[in-house]
Amino acid sequence: MSILAAREDTEKSENSNSRDFLLLDAMLSKKEKKLIREIWERLTPVAEHIGSDALLRMFASYPGTKTYFAHLDISPGSTHLFNHGKKIVMAIAEGAHNISDLMSTLAPLQILHAYQLRIDPTNFKLFSHCMLVTLAVYLGDEFTAVAHAAMDKYLSAFAAVLAEKYR
Repeated sequence: MSILAAREDTEKSENSNSRDFLLLDAMLSKKEKKLIREIWERLTPVAEHIGSDALLRMFASYPGTKTYFAHLDISPGSTHLFNHGKKIVMAIAEGAHNISDLMSTLAPLQILHAYQLRIDPTNFKLFSHCMLVTLAVYLGDEFTAVAHAAMDKYLSAFAAVLAEKYR
């Protein structure tokens, strides 16, 4: 493949990806975006609990995901688990705050996870599902069908954006 052809493929891919994430902006109504932001703003004070709970669910449901944390104590209640859980929730909350520019907001995390940590991108989808379950537990009746659908769209987009550098 020539350099020119490779550059054209890259440009097509970048334009397609930008368009894909503009679709997120279009597929979420203003009401849904507001709801997503409100949920994450409300949960940031308990970020370490929400995040650690979602991580524990993922580790229990998908034991293979533990391999990325072999160097940390990920037992229930551990400092490492709480700290990493908080980092994740704060990143999700920051993304929700900048939902219209998710690609730029998550660019540093894309590079970290793809090139340094080399996390299998399938794990982002697995974690998203575990986070939805955790949100349902923490929010109870307030996690309505509308909130669930909006959050599912958002977390799916979040996972897709994180996996973007793997292409």
